[in-house]
Amino acid sequence: MSDLLLLGLVGGLTLLLLLTLLAFAGYSGLLAEVTVSAGLPPICNITVAYKFHMGPYGNTGQLFTESCSISPKLRSIAVYYDNPHMVPPEKCRCAVGSILSEGKESPSAELIHLYQKFGFKVFSFPAPSHVVTATFPYTTALSIWLATRRVHPALDTFIKERKLCAHPRLEIYQQDQIHFICPLARQGDFYVPEMKETERKCRELVEASDVQMDGTGADMMSDTSSVSLEVSPGSPETSATTVSPGASSRGWDDGDNRSEHSYSESGASGSSFEELDLEGEVPLGEVRLGPEPKSPGTSSGPQNPREV
Repeated sequence: MSDLLLLGLVGGLTLLLLLTLLAFAGYSGLLAEVTVSAGLPPICNITVAYKFHMGPYGNTGQLFTESCSISPKLRSIAVYYDNPHMVPPEKCRCAVGSILSEGKESPSAELIHLYQKFGFKVFSFPAPSHVVTATFPYTTALSIWLATRRVHPALDTFIKERKLCAHPRLEIYQQDQIHFICPLARQGDFYVPEMKETERKCRELVEASDVQMDGTGADMMSDTSSVSLEVSPGSPETSATTVSPGASSRGWDDGDNRSEHSYSESGASGSSFEELDLEGEVPLGEVRLGPEPKSPGTSSGPQNPREV
């Protein structure tokens, strides 16, 4: 009898534990509906303090913690430039930090100096005219893990089906929600100086490769560009064959200056937002992130950042 009672007690505790875990996962957003739409952005122009990171996205937690510990009341932001499913983890690039101000408000000189003291840089992002956007509950640290596995696939599908050019990808941690934003216009204005520098170096490598390949091809073709045929006296005519010296020697598309498999290549044909049937469009300024964000739980910021 005591054995049956013990087994029943263990079974009851196990069931209670499972129900607790399920309830926690549901509260974190496991069953939350993910709706992706295109329309007006949920934010105005913003000024951010950031640090640039190259490496696995899963290693950005320290940057979130550092930026949030400086001023816990500010919203955290991350800008992801590369697709982690197509780019090697060590080559993925992003910027992580805090939003110092939004709209016409300017950040105080003291706040800027405070972030710069800890090695952060200050940069401003414009308000894009149209974006692809989605939201996800931000109630626990598990919410971040769930969001990366539910929202980003939905964004990929939405962008691919409509053949949009939507990049880079912004994540803004605001009160009890995570806002995912993919600009459809002015994308270059969301590239921080370090990212622009890596893009410039990439273009230089491509151009150097083009020049080298062109030179090699020209040398090879010069020996065979002209072929003279020895013709017997009875031949009716004599012909000469010439080969174009630069034919098929270029291995890169001249117009492709983007890094391989970045989010800028998400759209197959890069349709403009004017071709969209914008969903849920509202007058500019009605849907905005609040200026007084609530610190998410503790001052350590997002605990589990995006992982590959």
